[in-house]
Amino acid sequence: MNSPLINRLIDELGYPLLDDDNFESFIEQTPYSVLFLSEDPKRFPESLDVAVILPELIKQFPQLTPAVVSADIQTACRGRYNFMAWPALVFLKNGQYLDAITKVRNWDEYIHEISRILTLTPRPDPGIGIPVVFNPVSKSCGQ
Repeated sequence: MNSPLINRLIDELGYPLLDDDNFESFIEQTPYSVLFLSEDPKRFPESLDVAVILPELIKQFPQLTPAVVSADIQTACRGRYNFMAWPALVFLKNGQYLDAITKVRNWDEYIHEISRILTLTPRPDPGIGIPVVFNPVSKSCGQ
């Protein structure tokens, strides 16, 4: 990644960095996961705020296993999970989509939304709702 705050999540806190090679196995083997998608923190500086907030959220919700999504597959993941803004936290249960929280929120809103999300029944990946033509240059977000 290209930010010391995001690198800290990986290097110091041990969050896995997900790419095409390990994405599917991680999400399928994790009961509750939260995927951090930052895009480019220079373009979306709120990503740095979320990089600081995420470890605190994990303390509040220890059942969540966090991971950082590699920049190489973030655009494909945006299509797979159909969120509309950066940064994003995507919540999954046994690899199945629950919901996403985008942008920076206030603490109470995070607590309320994550509590709600963890009660949801998983649903199919929301996708983008239109057929997508495969581009061999782009990465696939694990699929």
